[in-house]
Amino acid sequence: MRIGILETGKLLPAIEAEHGDYSTLFARLFHAVDPEIGFTTFAVVDGQLPAGPDEADGWLITGSRHGVYDDLPWMEPLKTFLRAAVAAGRPVVGICFGHQILAEAMGGRVEKSDRGWGCGVQDYQVVEAAPWMQGAEGTFSTLAMHQDQVVDLPPEARVLAGSDFCPYAALAYGDPAAPGAVSVQFHPEFTPALDGALIELRRGDAIPEAVASPALASLARRTDHLVWADWIVQYLRQATARKSAA
Repeated sequence: MRIGILETGKLLPAIEAEHGDYSTLFARLFHAVDPEIGFTTFAVVDGQLPAGPDEADGWLITGSRHGVYDDLPWMEPLKTFLRAAVAAGRPVVGICFGHQILAEAMGGRVEKSDRGWGCGVQDYQVVEAAPWMQGAEGTFSTLAMHQDQVVDLPPEARVLAGSDFCPYAALAYGDPAAPGAVSVQFHPEFTPALDGALIELRRGDAIPEAVASPALASLARRTDHLVWADWIVQYLRQATARKSAA
């Protein structure tokens, strides 16, 4: 299985040098549960889009420092590509900004939330467990780094998980058992050190001290990032098998 990574942002050079770029982070995450997955990266943020959805078995949209409302030149072509990929039966996974731009592409709405920043280790409640989310029940914890949120659901979206702070934290597009796309607001690919570096960078400026301090303290907690890595891989493998059998 080869996954196309749609790179919609870049980390600051000093952070990237220490922790890796988005492609490295995702390869590290997914290889921890399935070493046989291959990856090809397309620098969408630099205007590089795949020729078509069939250039990879499935697609993953990364995080970004940009907001979907920034209306940068590459955003509308990316939305068009995402709709084409879903229509073609190629599974799509969105992470953080990827979650947001996929929602906008499919008819939802995103805005800068008046709830402020969600960062550090966040807790979420499972709302609807899809079959590929083996063992999903109750709550799970993952790293987050966002201020924007999906506020209006796309017509075909189903909520898989959420919280009081972020009600639409994980979505499936279509039947959760066999969705055309899956997206999450949190960052399973992040490490506590990376999340901490981003919090420190914004501490006292973009992120108020009253938010930054407990978020940094939360980084010592256990997270379920590998659980989500396994669930996403299971979704991708089942979706690509259905595509091959069609």
